[in-house]
Amino acid sequence: MLHTYNCSFHLRTGGGVTYPCALVQWFVPVGDEPCEDTGMWVVEPEMDNHGSRVMSVIHLDCVVRGAHLIQVYGEECLQRTVHFTASLDLFPEFYINKYADHHAYEIAF
Repeated sequence: MLHTYNCSFHLRTGGGVTYPCALVQWFVPVGDEPCEDTGMWVVEPEMDNHGSRVMSVIHLDCVVRGAHLIQVYGEECLQRTVHFTASLDLFPEFYINKYADHHAYEIAF
């Protein structure tokens, strides 16, 4: 299963048909197994050959469910001035939180 972060939702119209879609950022697994300490999968942003994050526009029918990402924190404390909206840019790896609800647990085993 591929993992994405939804950046925005859009409605596109072409030929009289409206297409509900989302701009997503793709993530790939780090390793072949979940973290042995947390039991959660670790993912990192997928990068293209130029070092840019891979993004796509996809139809909403392709979305299975949302995922809750938790930053993989390091040894140092964050500065108080760091805003939560910058977390996807500041952290290189994230846990996929399978404990957020029972639906997430079923998918992110």
